[in-house]
Amino acid sequence: MNKKTFKDVEVGGRRVLVRCDFNVPLDDFGKITDDTRIRASLPTIKYLVNAGAKVILCSHLGRPKGTYNAKFSLAPVAKRLSEYFGKEVKLVEDVIGESATSAVASMNNGDIILLENVRFHAEEEANDDNFARELASLADIYVNDAFGTAHRAHASTAGVARYLPAVAGFLMSKEISALQPLLDNPDRPFVVVLGGAKISDKIGVIVKLMEKANKIIIGGAMANTFVVALGGNVGMSRYEKDKVDVAKQILEQADKNNIKIVLPVDTIAVQEFAPEAKAKNVDIFNIPQDYQGMDIGKRTRKIFAKEIKGAKTIVWNGPMGVYEFKRFQKGTQMVAKAVAKSGATSIVGGGDSVACLNETGYASKITHISTGGGATLEFLEGKNLPGVAVLNDKE
Repeated sequence: MNKKTFKDVEVGGRRVLVRCDFNVPLDDFGKITDDTRIRASLPTIKYLVNAGAKVILCSHLGRPKGTYNAKFSLAPVAKRLSEYFGKEVKLVEDVIGESATSAVASMNNGDIILLENVRFHAEEEANDDNFARELASLADIYVNDAFGTAHRAHASTAGVARYLPAVAGFLMSKEISALQPLLDNPDRPFVVVLGGAKISDKIGVIVKLMEKANKIIIGGAMANTFVVALGGNVGMSRYEKDKVDVAKQILEQADKNNIKIVLPVDTIAVQEFAPEAKAKNVDIFNIPQDYQGMDIGKRTRKIFAKEIKGAKTIVWNGPMGVYEFKRFQKGTQMVAKAVAKSGATSIVGGGDSVACLNETGYASKITHISTGGGATLEFLEGKNLPGVAVLNDKE
């Protein structure tokens, strides 16, 4: 990575604004259900604290749409950070203004504070210049360690870099170092596993990775669009009518380039979209008209496991079924097991995929768990990420 990092600048005694990705999942009671992203930020924060910096953390959480909403407060994150550091990480009630400036002014070297959710201000997502300037005025140095939001040109991810020396944090550097070889020269066989609901979310990465991959395995609801493109009947299952032609083109291109596309052959189908709905295993190309697929079927799980085995490089993004319902997690869990036991260099991203690895205990077997969802996909598409582009180049 030809960008400066936090180790390339003097931080001792200086105010350092660190953009983190603390967009963690919360339950109905406001408790954190998976703190992977918080833990991923700790190495950068610890380094800065030990170097004697005054560490000012900022992040978004959820989609409060530019206004205060207690549901999206970063208070649970401040509490979790305080537990990890064994001292108070104070939550500041705002991002800019008197509360923020006074909190920074009272900091000692090695202190950590957390600004409230930056998306409580509409100016954040608008990348408003005045808002970015005021946020930047709190600090002497800007560190972007939020790879998960690097594909967004927001005030706290790109705008502040107009007013401060801007460098990458440990996590940002680690993400790019892990992902770049996939575009340059991956070990082969190179297998890509994609899931989730929409083919439209992943068209770009499919097309780009067809230049590199030997095999692309497709599950989740996005597989239905490919099944329809091949003349199948998916019943009431979700698929994208306006993307059927795109799916046909991808299949044709893969055939020309000798890229193997692996689709499900069966699915666990229900008549009602509900966690306890009566289910049956059916042929995915001939789903009964009043049924819809909820997870890859039993035969498909065995086929996918066999296709993953023997890979040297694996990229996995997205669940194989309706992961929010426990009954329909088995396909995703099978993929997690197959990837973990493959012995391949493995890169996994996407919330449900990562949650599955953590829940099944396979996370330690993965080479790199990416904190980015959309950012990971856009990077693999070869797109220029705004949050990376604004960082200072190495001399």
